[in-house]
Amino acid sequence: MAFSHGLDSTALFQLLLENGIDFDIAMVNYGMREQAEEEVRAAEELAHRYGLQAHIIRAPKWESNFEAEARRFRYEFFESLIERYDYETLLTAHQLDDRLAWFLMRMIRGAGAVELAGMEECSVRQTRAGRSYRLLRPLLRQSRAQLRDYLEGRGISWFEDVSNADPGYERNRLAAEFGDALMERYASGIRRTFDYLDRDRRALLEEIGESRRFSDLWIVKLQSSSAASRAADKLLKREGYLLRAAERERIGRGESLVVGRRWAVERMEGLLYVAPYRRGVRMPKSFREMCRRLRIPPKIRAYLYTERIDPSLLRQRIGNRNPHSDVKRSETSAAPEDPLLKYENFWESKRDKE
Repeated sequence: MAFSHGLDSTALFQLLLENGIDFDIAMVNYGMREQAEEEVRAAEELAHRYGLQAHIIRAPKWESNFEAEARRFRYEFFESLIERYDYETLLTAHQLDDRLAWFLMRMIRGAGAVELAGMEECSVRQTRAGRSYRLLRPLLRQSRAQLRDYLEGRGISWFEDVSNADPGYERNRLAAEFGDALMERYASGIRRTFDYLDRDRRALLEEIGESRRFSDLWIVKLQSSSAASRAADKLLKREGYLLRAAERERIGRGESLVVGRRWAVERMEGLLYVAPYRRGVRMPKSFREMCRRLRIPPKIRAYLYTERIDPSLLRQRIGNRNPHSDVKRSETSAAPEDPLLKYENFWESKRDKE
């Protein structure tokens, strides 16, 4: 369970105990507040009291884009624990107020039903190493006020995160100006709205087929071209990047683009590719030719090369041909004895040149 000792995660901690659910806690110390060390000590004491394991890590300092970098760091930490200790489920304490804040952030930029729905109560994800796990958010239908009443009724204390009142974060400004008042007066209606959005999202996401992860590369099979922007938005949101409306439109039109100066997004033969964008990488001609023959999009190739991901094995795992493609199999893959598929030859030739 992702734990911070704030109101939300303290409530989830107590609920898990009361329902006899086995869990451990994982905590990231960002060192941003004076009380951070006290929060860590309190979390360790709480875990020890109930016989739980406490996984705690200190985050580095970031010069800019703190929220996105912090999100990326903590999920990498959580996934490393999943791989190391064979956990099957990650629990987070996001609640209804968080979901409304997300809704408002997306609404003012322009978004469709899937983007407005935001967080899911249950989803299946993969670590960088390809291990599957469930991400559960069991408090999404509970308001912050309900969780506060729950803890106060049991005499349980928690730490207040002063950064939640910092107007420098857009989420906090929207909550202070609109979200808090809406939740106070219309919580039940907001809850029903998200129930409807969840139903609509499930129907829309049926157009997104199987997805595979190879390190930081994602490949998604699309049942229709209209699903491309939804799939890209879903994947990039996990990485802390929110697509702009113009970017979603370009992806929907099948354009090849780099978003946030970091992520390459391309479509080819019913497949959506999303990977870190690598600039200025010199690749051997044989490697480029192999990628061309295997129908690997141009902006994805440099990432494969720098990460030593074999394009031929990649195609084998995702399938050599999309059912909606009119390209013959013989034209999209080379025979096993083709020297172009001897991937280690690329690295030998690279070392020889150096």
